[in-house]
Amino acid sequence: MLGAVLATAVLPRLAYGQQGRDPASQELTEMRISMTFDGRTMTATLYDNPSARDFFSMLPLDLTIEDFSNNEKIAHLPRKLTEEGSGPFGNERPYDLCYFIPWGNLAMFYADYRHPGLIRLGRFDEGYEALHVRGEFPLRVEAIS
Repeated sequence: MLGAVLATAVLPRLAYGQQGRDPASQELTEMRISMTFDGRTMTATLYDNPSARDFFSMLPLDLTIEDFSNNEKIAHLPRKLTEEGSGPFGNERPYDLCYFIPWGNLAMFYADYRHPGLIRLGRFDEGYEALHVRGEFPLRVEAIS
């Protein structure tokens, strides 16, 4: 019994060490995107994680952005993103760009949030006030070169 308890305590650390990086450690990259809807453009910088790179590889995208709950907008992707290297993260803040694993959609937060089923893809840099505009709109997502 004691051996099982010790193995349980050590295995998560071994798995973490094999991944090579802490999924909660988010480093900004050169991957920048623009999101345009209702005549407004937002820009975001993506983090260095497999899900963000997978999302970036799908661009450009034409989606629909809509209100969800009282703190976010969502947009459904044409396919699910990789969850490789995902894990819990802290320091959740308004204007985070996330991926909601259960539904496979983008989640763009404009108020406080917390949910275990998210992968943080990046942060909005400019134009994020547009997230406060209520309604459903066509959304164009493009890489910024």
